[in-house]
Amino acid sequence: MNVPIKTLHCFLRLVEIGNFTRAAEQLYLTQPTLSKMIQRLEETLDQQLLIRSNQKVELTQAGQLFHASACQIMGQWHRMEQDLANLSGLKSGHLRLGVCPMMSSLTIDLLTEFRKAYPGVELQMQEFGGFGSEQALLADTIDIGFTALPVTHTEQLSSSLLQAYPLKVCLPQHHPLSDKEKISWHDLAQYPFIVYNDDFSLTKQFNRITREQGINLNIAFRSGQWDFIGSMVEEGMGLAIMPEPICHKLGSNKLIFRSMERELTWQIGLIWRNNLPLTPAADALLALSRRTVWRKPS
Repeated sequence: MNVPIKTLHCFLRLVEIGNFTRAAEQLYLTQPTLSKMIQRLEETLDQQLLIRSNQKVELTQAGQLFHASACQIMGQWHRMEQDLANLSGLKSGHLRLGVCPMMSSLTIDLLTEFRKAYPGVELQMQEFGGFGSEQALLADTIDIGFTALPVTHTEQLSSSLLQAYPLKVCLPQHHPLSDKEKISWHDLAQYPFIVYNDDFSLTKQFNRITREQGINLNIAFRSGQWDFIGSMVEEGMGLAIMPEPICHKLGSNKLIFRSMERELTWQIGLIWRNNLPLTPAADALLALSRRTVWRKPS
């Protein structure tokens, strides 16, 4: 069996995007060229890998197995390329980086320092919720990720704490709870609550705490966009809990922020695979993060 690396790359990109036309555009191929490439791959394997429709493509059972192996192969190929590029010092290469959308602005200082120190290394950033970043690491599609701690896959992932911020309750002006200096989970259970999507570490943290305390929150909406959540709170659609840096960014005079009775913190850090060596670029980012003084937003 002889499957070119380029074919694996194109297959993975197609699965990620889910559409032949859009994938072909991003791969700088024509749609017929990409279709023939995938068809030859299926003929070589003697297996149908994709279920095709006008709107999207989906993996067959064989496709799921092949996809998992292709991710590992491409991850190993990437690591070999980075090791070879590093033989003459970290002057080139790629860093596949996962970033949680909520913390993207908090990583700018560190990433700016990294670009200054290693201008030849190309940053390839993908956005994930916390659990999504873990899954990407386990699939070896990123080298290292910024995410909220703690991680779920503690036996397979290592982490390094970067900073911890208080979590605040976000209320609309004149809300009945705004008279309280500190707010409890029992207080929150009386009102509609807006929470992050299921793949966010904060959502898992909230679920664990409320389960332990026997509290059922009235979940009204879910979103992965902190600015949208802030807008919904402004309009009285529910309450939310947000990290202090996000509260500062909202900057609305229609919102009030209060502390929880039992202080909660939002811990952000870098995570990577236990059983795989860090690529030179990922190792350099981790080392730089441990030397960099992180500044809390004013």
